[in-house]
Amino acid sequence: MKTIKNLYFSPFFWTLLIVLVAAFLVSYLFIGLFGLVKLATAVAFVVSLTDAFLLFRTEKGVFVRRDVAERLSNGDPNPIILYLENRYFFRVDLEIVDEIPFQFQRRDVLFQTRLAPNETEQLHYDLRPTKRGEYSFGAVNVFVKSPLGLLKRRYQFAQDKTVAVYPSYLQMRQYELLAISNRLTEVGIKRQRRLGHSMEFEQIRPYVQGDDFRTVNWKATARRNELMVNAYQDERSQAVYCLIDKGRVMKSPFEGLTLLDYAINASLVLSNIALLKQDKAGIITFSEVIGQLLPADRRTGQMQKILEVLYKQKTRFLESDYQTLYTHVKTQIRQRSLLLLFTNFETLNALHRQLPFLRQLAKNHLLIVVFFENTETAQLLKTPAKTTETIYLKTIAERFYYEKRRIVKELEQYGIQSILTAPHDLNANTVNKYLELKSRGIL
Repeated sequence: MKTIKNLYFSPFFWTLLIVLVAAFLVSYLFIGLFGLVKLATAVAFVVSLTDAFLLFRTEKGVFVRRDVAERLSNGDPNPIILYLENRYFFRVDLEIVDEIPFQFQRRDVLFQTRLAPNETEQLHYDLRPTKRGEYSFGAVNVFVKSPLGLLKRRYQFAQDKTVAVYPSYLQMRQYELLAISNRLTEVGIKRQRRLGHSMEFEQIRPYVQGDDFRTVNWKATARRNELMVNAYQDERSQAVYCLIDKGRVMKSPFEGLTLLDYAINASLVLSNIALLKQDKAGIITFSEVIGQLLPADRRTGQMQKILEVLYKQKTRFLESDYQTLYTHVKTQIRQRSLLLLFTNFETLNALHRQLPFLRQLAKNHLLIVVFFENTETAQLLKTPAKTTETIYLKTIAERFYYEKRRIVKELEQYGIQSILTAPHDLNANTVNKYLELKSRGIL
């Protein structure tokens, strides 16, 4: 590890210097003080030299290492660890300044700590990226003070590192672990009641307490002289596609992330849940042109392919072409599939322009339109109207609020299901809808 050594004066040194200068000025009025001031200056000089000797006697007096993952999760707090080690034979005070990527626009990543001889310590902090892409870390700067406290020595550990910020794989893993342990209700996923037996037959097994009596197999019961039931499993190998709109409507921000990023994170979570359910997951991105098509599959490595596809997506600034999307889906997806369309409609007129193509998509596939609630509008509706301006704003907000619900009703009239959700509830609401459709056996 290469270090760059620099000498700095501490605030205590400058305070002492000012006091000595002031004492010299006063000593011109009181001659008897002049000798004492000279002695104090000499002592301060000797102490400063001693301080420098202590700090620079050891070539590598401290050691610092930054531990950061090879990739960061977009929209999530990502842990960063600074490992500190004091190699001096005396106690030191440390100031650590970490040069984090400029995208965070933070200047407060500064830590102060004290280490005894040969003591080690770990400092933890979090970084929350809000854009996908490459982020470059700079050096870790460490300013060391001895117990004398007059001087500081700077160590600079050149730990330049570039990491990639991917869609929220931390949320994906959270939902995956909860799904495996059957604890999805902790993140707002509802328990879905099985309706009918549209699932695939799996086996005949002995009855256990809690089984549905309607599944009793009376012929097998008579043969075995033991109560036997039919066991079913969800239908498998059904295709689930996330259609992600990259047009200008997805550029709107919410808590630092764009709607596109929320859609990408939800697509990652849903695709992983679908694969856990033995379904096939695929991705289509589009704007005024078709972006990328990843055919639905459930073979090993599909999640990594999905992650790489989603990592590269960027918002475009033109209106999306739904006719091109319909044509592409018609020619490329022959199997009846679940299509989750992540987009945003602010007005009924915006929906009407695209409705003919949505109806065509819904003829051959199960289409779910996912669009976003304006949380600022909803918050404004709860604000008491005390001024004329507030009344005016609430009137406009109510119009937009009810316009969203008219869009839901309009889609229902043509047999198209929809999800109207706040961005922060998107993951839970999307997974809920998927599990509901699985339980009803209508995929």
